[in-house]
Amino acid sequence: MMCNPLITVNLVLCIIILAFGIWVYSKKKGEVPLYIGIAFGIFGISHLLTLLGLAAGLTAFLTAIRLIAYLLVVFALYRILAKK
Repeated sequence: MMCNPLITVNLVLCIIILAFGIWVYSKKKGEVPLYIGIAFGIFGISHLLTLLGLAAGLTAFLTAIRLIAYLLVVFALYRILAKK
């Protein structure tokens, strides 16, 4: 297991944002915080795989899950924009 401080901090922040998104969703029942939390949870998976030294063999997979996470954030922002 590699110890990269930047990736470790990113992983911790992703976990915090995921937990916060779930917490806000449970309190307010708005889907947008949940979507954003899930997106950062997905980013956290990519950071964890990197810390475990598995990123080199999973480039296509990591690219795909990061793309999904970015698209989920875009969707969440669109939901805010489209709200009347």
